[in-house]
Amino acid sequence: MTDTSAAGLPSSRLSIEAHGTAALLVDDCGRYLLHLRDANKPIWSPGTWGLLGGGTEPGETSAQGIARELREETGLTVPDLVPFLTVETLDASGTLKDRVLVYRGTLNRPAHEIPLHEGIQLRWTHPDETAYMTMDPGTAVVVHEHQRHPHPRVDSGGTPPTVRVRQGSEHRERSIVGAHLVLVRDGAVLLGRRHPDSPFAPSTWHVPAGHREPGESALACMVRETSEETGITIEARDLSLVHTLDQRNPWSPFPRLQLFFAASRWSGEPRVLEPDRCTEWKWWPLDALPGQLVEYTRTALTAIACGKTYTDSGWTE
Repeated sequence: MTDTSAAGLPSSRLSIEAHGTAALLVDDCGRYLLHLRDANKPIWSPGTWGLLGGGTEPGETSAQGIARELREETGLTVPDLVPFLTVETLDASGTLKDRVLVYRGTLNRPAHEIPLHEGIQLRWTHPDETAYMTMDPGTAVVVHEHQRHPHPRVDSGGTPPTVRVRQGSEHRERSIVGAHLVLVRDGAVLLGRRHPDSPFAPSTWHVPAGHREPGESALACMVRETSEETGITIEARDLSLVHTLDQRNPWSPFPRLQLFFAASRWSGEPRVLEPDRCTEWKWWPLDALPGQLVEYTRTALTAIACGKTYTDSGWTE
């Protein structure tokens, strides 16, 4: 078995009962009901966005436990809850710290109408928005697995698959990796206007970009994101790294490595394939970039024009 920090990988099914339960509640729009936990408290993953749920009590089955937790936390009763995934959390040495059985259910109710008795806030969240949120690592894995396999998968005994999440050593700092495409044609760079409702940089121009998924290289991420966002086809061998922006933001606990790739060739014309994220694509002259441009993108494009391959931002000496 291979483990990665903040990423889940299939593991063997175990017969040991789960320590806790959680509910992956999905609405008809494909959004997830996420729960912002209290910060500065001795609880699991304080101050992060996660799933509703909690520990099972003595003599209680997992199904009884999640039903009780939902009633206590929100007053909700979700009739179609089914086992979806077991998440095992290991510490840096590989020792099991926690095991949670995640149930999947359907709910269509505005978040503001749901009474919350524990934590800070409930929020319906699109999968792509989680990249800009401080996520509980186990929850991030569950969302990723649901995107890959939306329907419950259980064996003949009714047991769902298991994924393991390894916590990094406390002295190590995790970075989020973003891949960005600098596509230039006749002195103009391709930029997309982000949707007005985007959680990050609404109505602002940005290069094609995205975060890599678990087990994915930055090059593979760039090829995939370009195709998904624009319909343009690029081969990994035709990409070259032209700039690295080492970024720390005060609103995020994790630094970001923003990698900018140039393409020597490609095929296709840009199309709006994700209208809920980008409203239009346009070629902008490099010497006349739009005013409403993501600031770190402007920094990178300026650095690339000067031949710089590395920029740090937000770090203090």
